[in-house]
Amino acid sequence: MIPINEYVVKVASRCNLACDYCYVYTMADQSWRTRPRFPSDETVAVTARRIGEHVRTHGLADVSVAFHGGEPLLAGAELIAEVVQAIRNACPAGTSVEARVQTNGVLLDEASIRVFRSHGVRVGVSVDGGRTQHDRHRRYHDDRGSWDDTARALRLLRENPDVFSGLLCVIDLANDPIEVYESLLEFSPPVVDFLLPQANWLIPPPRNGAAAPYADWLITVFDRWYGAPRQETGVRLFQEIIHLLLGGQSSSDQVGLSPVAYLVIDTDGSFQQADMLKSAAHGQPETGFNVFDHTVDAVLTHPEVRARQAGVASLADACQRCVLMRVCGGGNYTHRFGQDHGFRHPSVYCPDLTRLISHISGRVRSDLAARTAR
Repeated sequence: MIPINEYVVKVASRCNLACDYCYVYTMADQSWRTRPRFPSDETVAVTARRIGEHVRTHGLADVSVAFHGGEPLLAGAELIAEVVQAIRNACPAGTSVEARVQTNGVLLDEASIRVFRSHGVRVGVSVDGGRTQHDRHRRYHDDRGSWDDTARALRLLRENPDVFSGLLCVIDLANDPIEVYESLLEFSPPVVDFLLPQANWLIPPPRNGAAAPYADWLITVFDRWYGAPRQETGVRLFQEIIHLLLGGQSSSDQVGLSPVAYLVIDTDGSFQQADMLKSAAHGQPETGFNVFDHTVDAVLTHPEVRARQAGVASLADACQRCVLMRVCGGGNYTHRFGQDHGFRHPSVYCPDLTRLISHISGRVRSDLAARTAR
């Protein structure tokens, strides 16, 4: 049993955008309709107590809390700061509580930045490229594009780098990879996360007739990023793969075999697995546990939580035989969902992961060989 050291805390169950690929609102699970719009004061207090209790039980030196929604800024920066403070107060003295907000950015303003800075909260923004790329999917409910408001928030964060945690960007094969990457660089992000679209064997991703188009897209960005005369930003997926190739451990659920050590706490206080499981089937993230009646340790007994901490044992037979197993780790757990409503399958992105990891391995090996020969 691996203790939980990262929590995704939902402070808003609704969103002010209507992104057409959102796994919370547009895919199999529609439980958001029954959740409170915001957590009650009691839910916040008990959530903080449960996190502090788990930290004490396992002697954890640090814990990470990410605020998601919906759109978390609908709850307001002050409420988020209150939740952060409640969690810090509930943890033993000396415990490091790292806090960050993942937002679409459209409500971010200077007042919010001041609140977040004073409470040590960093801010990440979801953005899919420049105006054309971003507005293709990330639109308001009245079908207006959100780019102008998102770009304003990004310029604000660029001016406040101590609060800026990075960018999330969902890959769209219709977008030119270099244009997307360089449009993100304009905002000087400390790190960029490129995310594969949520897909599985029941709802496969579009491939545009190519065998591994997502690998091709990412390799184009990788070669631009890796070959730059200086590092312009971090790219988490590439850095994770390089770290794994050199014998390290993963800190991401996109690749690698490190046990999953995070939980979601929704606005009603329910403990859930990864939000991305909402793309697989209705009710898939549910554990049946909640902060009012159960400890975090109790959630760790859930069969699917245990499976996600099982490493190699949770992988499909084909994955266990693969030479890239330790680096790939079967890819994102959600992308393995198949006809039997189980996850013991290779990733639906297996061809892409194989090609991407092999390409990065070749570049890194070549560089290491050249350095050794000097």
